[in-house]
Amino acid sequence: MFTTRPELAGTHGMVASTHWLASAAGMAVLEDGGNAFDAAVAAGFVLQVVEPHLNGPGGEVPALFATAEDPRPRALCGQGPAPAGATIRHYRDDLGLDLVPGTGFLATTVPGAWDGWLLLLRDHGTKSLRDVLGYAIGYARSGFPAVERITSTIDTVRDLFTEHWPTSADLWLTGGAAPRPGELIRNPALADTWERLLTEAESAGAGREAQLDAARRAWSRGFVAEAVDKFVRTPHRDNSGRDHAGVLTAQDMADFEAGYEDALAVDLPGGWTLAKFGIWTQGPVLAQQLRILEGLTDRVRYVDGIADADTVHVAVEAAKLAFADREAFYGDAADPRVLADLLSRDYAAQRRDLVGQQASWQLRPGSPGGRTAHLPAHVAEGRGASGQVEGAGVGEPTVAPTGESRGDTVHVDVVDRWGNMVSATPSGGWLQSSPTIPELGFCLGSRAQMFWLDGGLPNSLAPGKRPRITLSPSLALRGGEPVLAFGTPGGDQQDQWQLCFWLAHVHGGLNLQEAIDSPAWHTGAFPSSFYPRTWEPGRLVAESRLGAERLAELRRRGHDVLDAGPWSLGRLSAVSRDPETGVLRAAANARGAQGYAAGR
Repeated sequence: MFTTRPELAGTHGMVASTHWLASAAGMAVLEDGGNAFDAAVAAGFVLQVVEPHLNGPGGEVPALFATAEDPRPRALCGQGPAPAGATIRHYRDDLGLDLVPGTGFLATTVPGAWDGWLLLLRDHGTKSLRDVLGYAIGYARSGFPAVERITSTIDTVRDLFTEHWPTSADLWLTGGAAPRPGELIRNPALADTWERLLTEAESAGAGREAQLDAARRAWSRGFVAEAVDKFVRTPHRDNSGRDHAGVLTAQDMADFEAGYEDALAVDLPGGWTLAKFGIWTQGPVLAQQLRILEGLTDRVRYVDGIADADTVHVAVEAAKLAFADREAFYGDAADPRVLADLLSRDYAAQRRDLVGQQASWQLRPGSPGGRTAHLPAHVAEGRGASGQVEGAGVGEPTVAPTGESRGDTVHVDVVDRWGNMVSATPSGGWLQSSPTIPELGFCLGSRAQMFWLDGGLPNSLAPGKRPRITLSPSLALRGGEPVLAFGTPGGDQQDQWQLCFWLAHVHGGLNLQEAIDSPAWHTGAFPSSFYPRTWEPGRLVAESRLGAERLAELRRRGHDVLDAGPWSLGRLSAVSRDPETGVLRAAANARGAQGYAAGR
C-alpha cells in the first residue's frame, strides 16, 4: 500500500522525531559511538531550538526507557511540581480566578527539562554534556531555517508580544514582523546561557558525572534560578486579561530534582505489554481504552490500510469512557489503589457494556472499586461544553476548531544496536507560554493550567504536586522484550492518536510507516486539559481519507463528525527492534512536512 515515505530498516541505530534536524543530530551521535540515551538527549536539546513554538528549555520532559542490560521499562520524571506559593487560596481568594490561566507566570511549574535530560545522560549515556549539547548551541547561535508553523504561531501572538511582552517581541519579531518561513532564526542569548552552563560544568573537573551534576546545580541553584526568580516578580499579562506576578522562586528550583519511577506495565493479548506513566499523568488512559477494546477486537477491521466505520465507532466510544475516568480519578493526589481497579478486566467489561451502536453524548465516569466519581464544578456544571476557543495563545491550542493539529509539544524515539530504547515527549516553555527572560533566551512553561482550583480532587492545585500532564510517551514489550517505542504531540489527543497507531499496527497488521500514515481520528467529547477547559459533546474529528461512506455512517450513528481534511491529525513517530534478528526499524509522520526518521 502507499506510504508517504519508506519504513526504515537497519542494524546500527534509529532516531525518529518531530523535526528532521533533531533526528539528524541524534543520528550523528549514534554514528559517533553514542548510545540511544546520548542520541535522545542531543535530539531533545535541538528540539528546544528548532521547535520553539512547541517546547523550550523552561519546559518538562517525561521519558520511558529500557536498557540493553535490563528490559524492565522505567520512567524518567522531568516534570516539575507546583511552586510552594501556588495555592488554591492565593489563586481563588486573593486573585479571584476560577481557572489557572493558560499563559503567564501563574501557570508556571518548576522547570524540569534540563535536570531530567541531564539525569538521563548521567546515568545511562556515555557522552559528555558538551558532546550532546553542541548541536543545539550551534543552531541557537548560527541559526536554523524557520518552518511555517513558527511564523504562524508568532503572528498569532504578535499583538500580545508588542503590547504586553516586550522581551518576547525583542526576540521573535524584527521590525514588528515574524520571521518568514525559511528565514534563519538565531537565539544568541540561549546559546550564551548554555555555554555558561557548560563552563560551570567543566570547572568541576574531568569526570563526566561530576560535570553533569555541576551543570544541574548551576541551573537550579545558580544564575538560571536567580534570573527566573527576579523576572517573575514583575507582573505580566496572561489570558485572564490581567497582569500577574508569578509565585515561582529560586528556592522552588533548588528544591527540585528529576527522578525515576516504575513504569505502569499492562499485559495485553498477543504477548504484548504496554508501558506508560502512572496515574499522576494521562498515560493509563491508553491502557484503559485497550482494556475496553479487548472484548471488541472482532469489530476492529482494516481494509487497504483504512479502519472501517465500526472500528472508529468502538474506539471513540472507548475513548469517551476512559477519558471520563481520567477527569474523575487521575492526578498526583489520586488513591494509588484506584489504578488496579481502573485497569482490571472486570471493570473494563462493565465499561464495555456501555458501548452501544449509537454515539454517546454524555460524560460518564465509572465507579472503579465502588468509588464515587467527583468532578470539578467547571465540568459537573457543564461550563466549557460549548467547545469555543478564546483568544490568541490560550493554553495549549493543540487542535483548532477546524480539526487542524497545531502541536505545542514534540516527540523523539531512539533505539540503538545494543537494544537501548527511549521514548520521550518533551513539552512546555513554548515561546507563546510566558514572556521571554531576556538574559536567558527562553521563557517558562505553563503546565500548571492543568490543575483545578477546586479542593479535594486528585488533580487539585497544591504546592509540590505535579499537574496531571497529557504528555504520554509509550514503550511496548513482546514476550518480555522491549520491541517498540512510539508517541506523538497533541495534548488530550496523544493517547487517542496512539490508539489509532496501535490498532493499525497490532490489529491491522500495518508496518510502522503504514500505521502512522493510516487515517486518524479523535473525539473532543471530554473537557480539555488546557485553559479555557472547553469540550464538545459528541464531536468526532476525522481525516477525510477515511472516506465519505465511513464518515456518513459515523454521522448516522449519532457522531458530530468534523472532516479535518486528508492529512491533519497526529505527529507520531516510532522505532522498533526485533530481539531475534537485531533488525531496527523507524518511521515518522509526514503531516506538516516536518517529522523525520533517520537510521541505518
